[in-house]
Amino acid sequence: MARRYDTVTFLSDLGTQDELVGVVHAVFADLAPQVRVVDLAHGIEPYDVRAGSLALARAVPYLPEGIILAAVDPAVPDPRAAIAVEVAGGAGVFVGPDNGLIAPGVALAGGAERAVALTATDHHLNPETSRCRVRDVLAPVAAALCNGVDLADLGPEIDPAALLPGVVPLPRWEGEGVATEVLWVDRFGNCQLNLGPEDLQARWGHGPGSTWSLRSTDPAGEPRQRSARWVVHPAELGGPGIGLMADAHGMIAICLDRASAARELGLGAGDGVVVEPSSSGSPQGPVTSPVTLRPTPVNPQG
Repeated sequence: MARRYDTVTFLSDLGTQDELVGVVHAVFADLAPQVRVVDLAHGIEPYDVRAGSLALARAVPYLPEGIILAAVDPAVPDPRAAIAVEVAGGAGVFVGPDNGLIAPGVALAGGAERAVALTATDHHLNPETSRCRVRDVLAPVAAALCNGVDLADLGPEIDPAALLPGVVPLPRWEGEGVATEVLWVDRFGNCQLNLGPEDLQARWGHGPGSTWSLRSTDPAGEPRQRSARWVVHPAELGGPGIGLMADAHGMIAICLDRASAARELGLGAGDGVVVEPSSSGSPQGPVTSPVTLRPTPVNPQG
């Protein structure tokens, strides 16, 4: 007997300015009213599969068992590119486009065990005139899974190894440092790098309290080099200064104390940063780098 699910976790680039996210909720309310829908994120930039895959990967360790419905740039032309992937002995099923979006999340959940292309139109809405993949294919298929429909009834089985991989970059060791990339800038302006604390400690043996050099290029194309201190929390910087810390997701992030590192350093997702130890790399006292905190303009009418 096929498994039933009572939770759907929903991530998309649909935004909340119009009715589409609400319509997807309505599809579940109609087809699987017993299901709880958890809105993980809908503010992913349109078509930014990379950002969506990273958000999904960061969240996977905390998600409940059930269906993970992911829709970022789902309107791929190949009808077979809408897929469902079973993981963890059936404890979860990822439903989404085969465009690299769900691959990192699937890997973190232990890898794909079964995968199918969602071509069985019996479980689609408006199969003859569908114009919205998430509303007409992904959501009703997810509802069908919640109601106990088996994966095999949704379309032909496909080789999980043939799914499009994710696009998360790896750090590169270069000379005395490591070339990294900004994966994500959070709400506070912290710049998460594709680098773990263990990478730095294994390579150089330095931990919290050590000092580092950060080399990047500003928006005008000019090279920029700044000093940073590895801290446990940005408050340890004690004022102006740049820090490196292990963030809530276990990755190295560039930070400031109560200010935006992204704004100060002119960094955004996809920008490169070379990280290398200072001349000694050993713990030192507070390291200060000149930081200009730009005041927010005051609206005289406000």
